[in-house]
Amino acid sequence: MLRSANFVAGHHLALFVGGGQYFAALIAAVDAALHEVRLETYIFHFDAQGAEVAAALERAALRGVAVYLVMDGVGTPLVPPDWQRRWNASGVHWHQYAPLGHLGLLIPGRWRRMHRKLCVVDNACAFCGGINVVDDWLDPYLGPLQSPRLDYAVKVQGPLVRQCHEVMAQLWARLEAKLPLEQLRWREIRKRWPLVVWRAPSPVAEGGHPPLAGSLAALVLRDNVRHRRRIERAYLKAIGTARHDIVLANAYFLPGARLRRALKHAVQRGVRVRVVVQGQYEYFMQYHATRPVLGELARAGVEIYEYIPGFLHAKVAVMDRMWATVGSSNLDPLSLLLAREANVVVYDAGFAQRLDADLCTVINTSTRRWDLESDAQRPWHQRWQDWLAFGLMRVLLFFSGNRY
Repeated sequence: MLRSANFVAGHHLALFVGGGQYFAALIAAVDAALHEVRLETYIFHFDAQGAEVAAALERAALRGVAVYLVMDGVGTPLVPPDWQRRWNASGVHWHQYAPLGHLGLLIPGRWRRMHRKLCVVDNACAFCGGINVVDDWLDPYLGPLQSPRLDYAVKVQGPLVRQCHEVMAQLWARLEAKLPLEQLRWREIRKRWPLVVWRAPSPVAEGGHPPLAGSLAALVLRDNVRHRRRIERAYLKAIGTARHDIVLANAYFLPGARLRRALKHAVQRGVRVRVVVQGQYEYFMQYHATRPVLGELARAGVEIYEYIPGFLHAKVAVMDRMWATVGSSNLDPLSLLLAREANVVVYDAGFAQRLDADLCTVINTSTRRWDLESDAQRPWHQRWQDWLAFGLMRVLLFFSGNRY
């Protein structure tokens, strides 16, 4: 299982469950920044918690910290004029990644989005996960929620931080230069945006769980240049070497043929496989296209659990209570074939068991087990919608130039 990622030793890790824990730690780190803050997010929503993050970036820039912010042009189509003025006046440098323009998503090339959620502060600590800058109790499109969104993030201190900084600086350089990413060499990027001085990691973490000493960790990226299938391959290798237990929680779970085969083969060799998926109806494609796949996996012996209290937004997994990942990548075509994603993969029993315990609590208290008989008894028009959505997804992938 160690071969599933390029692990590096010497990391301190802190796990955060939900935006409450995560934003408190993020804002504290930004307020303590001395040199530089880099933040990437798919959604930056200027609700109460989003405004607190926006204000922390403003405060950092006003005291002379270099602040670089990238938001996706679909996830964050509009920055309020008041915050544009405040950020510009304070010196916050910000970009919207690939704004849609007049034709929007009618152009398949614009389906490639910046979906990762990363932050690096002073090249001393990094945050990675699935949590957008949006309140857990609010959906930017649906409004207030009855229950908080379930999601995870991790804070990393150690050698991985430098890797996070490099990939974020590379993306910023591309946006500034308006050049394809492959035309910019790293030595050119370092001349334009030099790295801040490396600081040794501190064993103290803000909020969440206490950090772990000396953990093995790896940054696994997905992009459209050199790392097209790295996240999928990391999952495939970890699933293929699991011997006892696999727990996945994924908001938009629509795995391709390779991942489905890997999960079914794991069941055949005696591994218990549990998958937590979205139980609430959110989008037509998200809800209906996944159901044929969930039925296929359930018939093969995979335990499927639907998260009921609210919206699931997690993208996490644990294998054999030793290997774990926390990140932005869903197991669906958009994340695995089109979007820029970032996951932290950890090989450490303490961290994996901590995440595993939280996921088991979720399964035991907040889910319902997928029932094949009940699913088969649904009205015919609902089952017809399932296959319509699944077929439409395959057609859209064909026009995007991808096979899944």
